[in-house]
Amino acid sequence: MAGLTRGGVYLARLDPAKGAEVGKLRPVVVLSAKEILEVASPLLFICPLSSRSDAAYASLHVAIAPRDGLKVQSYALVEHCRAISRSRLVGTKIAQLKPSELGSILHRLNRLVGL
Repeated sequence: MAGLTRGGVYLARLDPAKGAEVGKLRPVVVLSAKEILEVASPLLFICPLSSRSDAAYASLHVAIAPRDGLKVQSYALVEHCRAISRSRLVGTKIAQLKPSELGSILHRLNRLVGL
């Protein structure tokens, strides 16, 4: 899949999930740096989205309002960020996050890893 953008929302097949990992076909936000996307790395760093937010992790979640192909209020599940193969993506970009939303995800990711 060519032309990926940082902060772009794409559908990805996250199965098989193990333990408490989120799985199934769901929207994800691409977090990989532009430089990594330009060299077409086979791996992407992503943040899965969900229509639900678990209260225990609410301080890590970022609310994303519906837009374009993202039809429902969603939450970026920062505690589930991970690397996936580019081949897990399905179709084309369905939405683009605002810079402030992307910044909120990255800020929470920094907190998660203790930076």
